[in-house]
Amino acid sequence: MQRYRDFNTYLKEIFGERVQKISLDAGLGCPNRDGTISREGCLFCDRRGSGTGAFIDEGLSIDQQIVRAKEVIRKRYKARKFIAYFQSFTNTYAPVPRLKSLYDQALAHKGMVGLSVATRPDCVDSDILGLIRSYQRDCLVWIEYGLQSSHDATLKRIHRGHDVARFEKSVYMAADQGINVCAHIILGLPGEDREMMLGTARYLSFLPVQGIKIHLLYVVKGTPLAERYHTKDFKCLGRDEYANLVVDVLERLSPGMVIQRLTGDPVSSELVAPAWAIEKQINLRCIRDTLERRDTWQGRLFQTSTARK
Repeated sequence: MQRYRDFNTYLKEIFGERVQKISLDAGLGCPNRDGTISREGCLFCDRRGSGTGAFIDEGLSIDQQIVRAKEVIRKRYKARKFIAYFQSFTNTYAPVPRLKSLYDQALAHKGMVGLSVATRPDCVDSDILGLIRSYQRDCLVWIEYGLQSSHDATLKRIHRGHDVARFEKSVYMAADQGINVCAHIILGLPGEDREMMLGTARYLSFLPVQGIKIHLLYVVKGTPLAERYHTKDFKCLGRDEYANLVVDVLERLSPGMVIQRLTGDPVSSELVAPAWAIEKQINLRCIRDTLERRDTWQGRLFQTSTARK
Protein backbone atom coordinates (compact mmCIF):
# COMPACT_ATOMS: atom_id res chain seq x y z
CA MET A 1 0.00 0.00 0.00
CA GLN A 2 1.01 3.64 -0.47
CA ARG A 3 1.74 4.72 3.10
CA TYR A 4 2.26 8.42 2.40
CA ARG A 5 1.57 10.82 -0.46
CA ASP A 6 5.03 11.37 -1.91
CA PHE A 7 6.02 14.25 -4.16
CA ASN A 8 7.19 12.16 -7.12
CA THR A 9 3.84 10.38 -7.34
CA TYR A 10 2.02 13.70 -7.06
CA LEU A 11 4.04 15.12 -9.97
CA LYS A 12 3.46 12.02 -12.12
CA GLU A 13 -0.27 12.39 -11.52
CA ILE A 14 -0.08 15.91 -12.96
CA PHE A 15 2.48 15.51 -15.76
CA GLY A 16 2.33 11.80 -16.55
CA GLU A 17 6.10 11.35 -16.16
CA ARG A 18 9.00 12.02 -13.84
CA VAL A 19 9.64 15.68 -13.07
CA GLN A 20 12.86 16.72 -11.36
CA LYS A 21 13.60 19.81 -9.30
CA ILE A 22 16.63 21.91 -10.20
CA SER A 23 17.99 23.65 -7.10
CA LEU A 24 19.02 27.24 -7.74
CA ASP A 25 20.87 29.87 -5.76
CA ALA A 26 19.91 33.41 -6.72
CA GLY A 27 22.27 34.97 -4.17
CA LEU A 28 19.51 37.02 -2.55
CA GLY A 29 20.70 36.86 1.04
CA CYS A 30 18.58 36.94 4.18
CA PRO A 31 17.28 39.67 6.52
CA ASN A 32 18.27 37.50 9.47
CA ARG A 33 21.91 37.80 8.39
CA ASP A 34 22.31 41.26 6.87
CA GLY A 35 21.24 43.23 9.95
CA THR A 36 17.65 43.93 8.94
CA ILE A 37 16.48 41.51 11.64
CA SER A 38 19.85 40.40 13.02
CA ARG A 39 23.30 39.33 11.88
CA GLU A 40 23.52 35.99 13.64
CA GLY A 41 21.16 34.01 11.41
CA CYS A 42 19.23 30.94 12.49
CA LEU A 43 20.96 28.56 14.87
CA PHE A 44 21.36 25.86 12.22
CA CYS A 45 21.94 27.89 9.05
CA ASP A 46 25.31 27.72 7.28
CA ARG A 47 27.04 29.87 4.66
CA ARG A 48 25.02 28.13 1.94
CA GLY A 49 21.77 29.42 3.36
CA SER A 50 20.50 25.91 4.07
CA GLY A 51 20.68 25.17 0.36
CA THR A 52 23.19 23.65 -2.02
CA GLY A 53 25.10 26.84 -2.70
CA ALA A 54 27.40 24.88 -5.00
CA PHE A 55 26.77 26.71 -8.24
CA ILE A 56 26.70 30.25 -6.91
CA ASP A 57 30.00 29.63 -5.13
CA GLU A 58 31.50 29.05 -8.55
CA GLY A 59 30.05 32.28 -9.93
CA LEU A 60 27.49 30.63 -12.19
CA SER A 61 24.41 32.52 -13.37
CA ILE A 62 20.89 31.10 -13.14
CA ASP A 63 21.16 30.04 -16.79
CA GLN A 64 24.49 28.32 -16.20
CA GLN A 65 23.20 26.56 -13.10
CA ILE A 66 20.25 25.18 -15.04
CA VAL A 67 22.30 24.00 -18.01
CA ARG A 68 24.76 22.24 -15.73
CA ALA A 69 22.06 20.66 -13.57
CA LYS A 70 20.10 19.42 -16.58
CA GLU A 71 23.11 17.47 -17.83
CA VAL A 72 23.40 15.63 -14.52
CA ILE A 73 19.66 15.05 -14.11
CA ARG A 74 19.13 13.71 -17.62
CA LYS A 75 21.90 11.16 -17.16
CA ARG A 76 20.78 10.06 -13.71
CA TYR A 77 16.98 10.21 -13.91
CA LYS A 78 16.23 10.45 -17.65
CA ALA A 79 13.90 13.34 -16.76
CA ARG A 80 12.62 15.67 -19.50
CA LYS A 81 10.59 18.03 -17.33
CA PHE A 82 11.85 20.23 -14.53
CA ILE A 83 10.86 22.55 -11.70
CA ALA A 84 12.96 25.64 -11.06
CA TYR A 85 13.55 25.50 -7.31
CA PHE A 86 14.91 28.71 -5.82
CA GLN A 87 16.34 27.11 -2.70
CA SER A 88 19.20 28.89 -0.94
CA PHE A 89 18.56 31.75 1.47
CA THR A 90 15.42 33.92 1.05
CA ASN A 91 14.13 33.91 -2.52
CA THR A 92 11.62 36.73 -2.22
CA TYR A 93 14.11 39.10 -0.60
CA ALA A 94 14.40 41.61 -3.45
CA PRO A 95 12.25 44.14 -5.31
CA VAL A 96 9.54 42.62 -7.49
CA PRO A 97 11.25 43.57 -10.83
CA ARG A 98 14.42 41.73 -9.73
CA LEU A 99 12.44 38.68 -8.67
CA LYS A 100 10.53 38.66 -11.96
CA SER A 101 13.78 38.77 -13.91
CA LEU A 102 15.16 35.79 -11.96
CA TYR A 103 11.99 33.69 -12.22
CA ASP A 104 11.54 34.53 -15.91
CA GLN A 105 15.13 33.52 -16.64
CA ALA A 106 14.65 30.12 -15.06
CA LEU A 107 11.27 29.38 -16.61
CA ALA A 108 12.47 30.31 -20.11
CA HIS A 109 14.46 27.08 -20.29
CA LYS A 110 13.06 24.18 -22.27
CA GLY A 111 11.25 21.59 -20.20
CA MET A 112 10.52 23.88 -17.24
CA VAL A 113 7.02 23.07 -16.03
CA GLY A 114 7.13 24.44 -12.49
CA LEU A 115 8.38 27.11 -10.13
CA SER A 116 9.05 26.57 -6.43
CA VAL A 117 10.19 29.51 -4.29
CA ALA A 118 11.64 28.93 -0.82
CA THR A 119 11.45 31.91 1.50
CA ARG A 120 10.77 33.22 4.98
CA PRO A 121 7.16 33.94 5.91
CA ASP A 122 8.14 37.47 6.92
CA CYS A 123 9.51 38.22 3.43
CA VAL A 124 6.33 38.18 1.36
CA ASP A 125 3.69 40.79 0.63
CA SER A 126 0.73 41.05 -1.73
CA ASP A 127 2.87 42.29 -4.65
CA ILE A 128 5.36 39.45 -4.36
CA LEU A 129 2.61 36.86 -4.02
CA GLY A 130 0.82 38.42 -6.98
CA LEU A 131 3.96 37.95 -9.07
CA ILE A 132 4.29 34.32 -8.01
CA ARG A 133 0.60 33.70 -8.68
CA SER A 134 0.97 35.10 -12.22
CA TYR A 135 3.13 32.11 -13.22
CA GLN A 136 0.26 29.71 -12.52
CA ARG A 137 -1.13 30.44 -15.95
CA ASP A 138 1.69 28.43 -17.51
CA CYS A 139 3.20 26.18 -14.85
CA LEU A 140 2.86 24.49 -11.48
CA VAL A 141 3.68 26.91 -8.66
CA TRP A 142 4.62 26.37 -5.02
CA ILE A 143 5.84 28.71 -2.32
CA GLU A 144 7.85 27.14 0.51
CA TYR A 145 7.81 28.77 3.95
CA GLY A 146 10.30 27.88 6.64
CA LEU A 147 8.31 27.41 9.84
CA GLN A 148 10.54 24.86 11.63
CA SER A 149 8.28 24.73 14.72
CA SER A 150 4.81 25.90 15.72
CA HIS A 151 6.09 27.00 19.13
CA ASP A 152 7.18 30.60 19.61
CA ALA A 153 9.54 29.65 22.44
CA THR A 154 11.43 27.38 20.04
CA LEU A 155 11.54 29.99 17.27
CA LYS A 156 13.04 32.44 19.73
CA ARG A 157 15.53 29.82 20.93
CA ILE A 158 16.78 29.12 17.40
CA HIS A 159 16.97 32.84 16.53
CA ARG A 160 14.38 32.48 13.79
CA GLY A 161 13.43 36.17 13.79
CA HIS A 162 9.67 35.75 13.29
CA ASP A 163 6.83 34.20 15.25
CA VAL A 164 4.16 31.61 14.45
CA ALA A 165 1.54 34.32 13.86
CA ARG A 166 3.63 35.72 11.00
CA PHE A 167 3.85 32.26 9.42
CA GLU A 168 0.10 31.78 9.70
CA LYS A 169 -0.62 35.20 8.21
CA SER A 170 1.62 34.42 5.22
CA VAL A 171 -0.04 31.05 4.68
CA TYR A 172 -3.45 32.71 4.44
CA MET A 173 -2.07 35.43 2.18
CA ALA A 174 -0.82 32.74 -0.23
CA ALA A 175 -4.09 30.84 0.07
CA ASP A 176 -6.01 33.97 -0.90
CA GLN A 177 -3.91 34.07 -4.08
CA GLY A 178 -4.51 30.36 -4.76
CA ILE A 179 -0.82 29.47 -4.34
CA ASN A 180 0.25 26.03 -3.10
CA VAL A 181 2.10 26.27 0.22
CA CYS A 182 4.79 23.87 1.42
CA ALA A 183 5.87 24.23 5.07
CA HIS A 184 9.32 23.23 6.32
CA ILE A 185 9.65 21.75 9.80
CA ILE A 186 12.69 20.46 11.68
CA LEU A 187 12.69 17.55 14.11
CA GLY A 188 15.14 17.56 17.00
CA LEU A 189 15.29 21.30 17.69
CA PRO A 190 16.79 22.28 21.07
CA GLY A 191 14.27 22.27 23.88
CA GLU A 192 11.59 20.36 21.99
CA ASP A 193 10.17 17.05 23.14
CA ARG A 194 8.12 14.57 21.14
CA GLU A 195 4.78 16.14 22.04
CA MET A 196 5.93 19.57 20.86
CA MET A 197 7.05 18.14 17.51
CA LEU A 198 3.74 16.34 17.06
CA GLY A 199 1.98 19.57 17.97
CA THR A 200 3.63 21.20 14.95
CA ALA A 201 2.27 18.43 12.71
CA ARG A 202 -1.25 18.86 14.09
CA TYR A 203 -1.02 22.63 13.72
CA LEU A 204 -0.10 22.45 10.04
CA SER A 205 -2.87 20.00 9.26
CA PHE A 206 -5.48 22.64 10.03
CA LEU A 207 -4.04 25.35 7.84
CA PRO A 208 -4.34 25.71 4.03
CA VAL A 209 -0.95 24.02 3.62
CA GLN A 210 -0.73 21.57 0.72
CA GLY A 211 2.76 20.18 1.30
CA ILE A 212 5.44 19.64 3.91
CA LYS A 213 9.18 19.05 4.09
CA ILE A 214 10.40 17.25 7.19
CA HIS A 215 14.03 17.88 8.07
CA LEU A 216 16.44 16.34 10.53
CA LEU A 217 18.34 18.88 12.62
CA TYR A 218 21.94 18.11 11.75
CA VAL A 219 25.02 20.12 12.67
CA VAL A 220 27.20 21.74 10.01
CA LYS A 221 30.44 23.65 10.27
CA GLY A 222 30.42 27.37 10.89
CA THR A 223 27.01 27.56 12.57
CA PRO A 224 26.00 28.61 16.09
CA LEU A 225 24.65 25.08 16.50
CA ALA A 226 28.12 23.65 15.84
CA GLU A 227 29.48 25.72 18.71
CA ARG A 228 26.81 24.32 21.01
CA TYR A 229 27.49 20.79 19.83
CA HIS A 230 31.21 21.06 20.49
CA THR A 231 30.57 22.28 24.03
CA LYS A 232 28.22 19.31 24.52
CA ASP A 233 25.25 21.64 24.90
CA PHE A 234 23.30 19.85 22.20
CA LYS A 235 22.70 16.19 21.32
CA CYS A 236 21.53 14.94 17.91
CA LEU A 237 18.73 12.48 17.37
CA GLY A 238 19.62 8.87 16.59
CA ARG A 239 18.52 7.31 13.30
CA ASP A 240 15.85 5.01 14.77
CA GLU A 241 14.61 7.83 17.01
CA TYR A 242 14.30 10.12 14.00
CA ALA A 243 12.53 7.48 11.88
CA ASN A 244 9.95 6.91 14.60
CA LEU A 245 9.39 10.66 14.98
CA VAL A 246 8.88 11.06 11.22
CA VAL A 247 6.29 8.27 11.28
CA ASP A 248 4.61 9.87 14.31
CA VAL A 249 4.38 13.13 12.33
CA LEU A 250 3.05 11.43 9.20
CA GLU A 251 0.30 9.75 11.19
CA ARG A 252 -0.99 13.14 12.34
CA LEU A 253 -0.81 15.01 9.04
CA SER A 254 -3.77 15.52 6.77
CA PRO A 255 -4.01 12.53 4.38
CA GLY A 256 -4.03 14.85 1.36
CA MET A 257 -0.85 16.73 2.24
CA VAL A 258 2.01 16.16 -0.23
CA ILE A 259 5.19 14.93 1.49
CA GLN A 260 7.98 16.67 -0.39
CA ARG A 261 10.82 15.54 1.88
CA LEU A 262 11.36 13.09 4.73
CA THR A 263 14.86 14.04 5.82
CA GLY A 264 17.62 16.56 5.24
CA ASP A 265 20.42 16.21 2.71
CA PRO A 266 23.66 17.66 4.14
CA VAL A 267 26.88 18.32 2.25
CA SER A 268 29.18 15.57 3.54
CA SER A 269 32.30 17.75 3.69
CA GLU A 270 30.56 20.24 5.98
CA LEU A 271 28.62 17.86 8.22
CA VAL A 272 29.64 17.71 11.87
CA ALA A 273 26.96 15.39 13.23
CA PRO A 274 25.20 13.02 13.20
CA ALA A 275 27.34 10.97 10.82
CA TRP A 276 24.35 8.91 9.70
CA ALA A 277 22.64 12.01 8.23
CA ILE A 278 24.58 11.65 4.95
CA GLU A 279 23.22 8.14 4.36
CA LYS A 280 20.06 9.37 2.69
CA GLN A 281 18.88 6.14 1.11
CA ILE A 282 19.46 4.15 4.29
CA ASN A 283 17.55 6.77 6.25
CA LEU A 284 14.62 6.73 3.84
CA ARG A 285 14.55 2.95 3.97
CA CYS A 286 14.55 3.09 7.76
CA ILE A 287 11.51 5.40 7.71
CA ARG A 288 9.68 3.16 5.25
CA ASP A 289 10.55 0.05 7.25
CA THR A 290 9.20 1.77 10.38
CA LEU A 291 5.93 2.50 8.58
CA GLU A 292 5.70 -1.16 7.59
CA ARG A 293 6.68 -2.49 11.01
CA ARG A 294 4.11 -0.31 12.72
CA ASP A 295 1.57 -1.00 9.94
CA THR A 296 0.64 2.65 9.80
CA TRP A 297 0.23 5.43 7.25
CA GLN A 298 -0.10 9.18 6.70
CA GLY A 299 -3.23 10.55 8.31
CA ARG A 300 -4.02 7.48 10.44
CA LEU A 301 -4.34 9.63 13.56
CA PHE A 302 -5.56 12.77 11.81
CA GLN A 303 -8.86 13.94 13.24
CA THR A 304 -10.69 17.12 12.34
CA SER A 305 -11.73 17.54 15.96
CA THR A 306 -8.15 17.50 17.27
CA ALA A 307 -6.90 20.73 18.82
CA ARG A 308 -4.61 22.70 16.52
CA LYS A 309 -1.75 22.87 19.02
